[in-house]
Formats: sequence, structure tokens, C-alpha cells
Amino acid sequence: MSPTDTPATPAPSQLDALYADAYRELRRLARARLHGGGRNTVLDTTALVHESYLRLARHGGEIAFADRLRFMVYAGHVMRSVIIDLVRERQAERRGGDAAHVTLTTQLGEHLAGDAGEAEILRVHEALDELAKLDARMAQVVELRYFAGMTEGEIGQALGVTERTVRRDWQQARLFLAEALR
Repeated sequence: MSPTDTPATPAPSQLDALYADAYRELRRLARARLHGGGRNTVLDTTALVHESYLRLARHGGEIAFADRLRFMVYAGHVMRSVIIDLVRERQAERRGGDAAHVTLTTQLGEHLAGDAGEAEILRVHEALDELAKLDARMAQVVELRYFAGMTEGEIGQALGVTERTVRRDWQQARLFLAEALR
């Protein structure tokens, strides 16, 4: 190519097209995941959707999606990882990260207002990891329903099982998670 030639505009990647098509739905899902966090919300809707896109784009050339449903499955998984990573980062910052710890008072364990919500997020994440060790499909059902906002029919289609199986997995997973979070 000579210096006077202009480079051809690249065609939008499959990821860009899927992301643009699903942007409103991803925002709706992000809003639902973050709803109820009050002032101590880990992320806002736009930040969660955009950070998820950046993570997806990092691997854009490596991942191919058969259809929009497969994209939403993966996007839900990415949203979960974004939230968990940010909570862990914020908790590390609160503990001082790599800073030397010096106690200046005799009171121990003062809690910040957001600690309880972030701790709950991590507990749910850890419980889902434990569930995945026992039954990977059941953990996928929870992730797809909660983080990707999919219906039972969409989950069944994505996992290759019936809606009845999805309902049964969802009921069992809820029992497991309730017990694990006690």
C-alpha cells in the first residue's frame, strides 16, 4: 500500500454487530442486576455494559457466536465476572491494597456502608462456584437466568434441555444457594 492509498474501512466484526443489536437488552439486564444497590452500587448500568464490551472485544477474534442467544449467554457470564472483579478490587483497596497497615485506634473492624452488599455478591459468586462443582448445568441455569436475564425457554435452547429441566434445575439451585448463603 502506498502512502497515498487510504485503508479500507473494516467491516464491523460479528461481535460489534451482535453488541449493537443487543445493546438495549444488555442495558436492561445490567440495570436489573444492579437494581437495589442504592448509593453503594458497584457499577452503574452504562459502566457495566461498556466494561463487559471491552472484555468481550479483547477476545473478539477468538470467539465466534453461532447466534444472538449464544452471545447473550456469554455476555451474562462476562457481566458476572466484571461485577465480581470490581467488588474484589474495591475490597482490596479498602484493606489498603499493598499499603503497610498501621492501627491508629483501638476499635477494630469498622465497616463501610457498601461492605455488606459487596460481601453478599462475593458469597453468591462463591456459592455458584460450589454449585458448579456439584452440577455444572444447574450453575449455568442460575447464571443465565440471573446474569443474562434469559427465560426458561431460552435457557433450555442454549443448554439443549427442556424447559421442564430448566425449571427443575432452577428450583434445586435455589435450595442449594439458600442453604449455602445461611
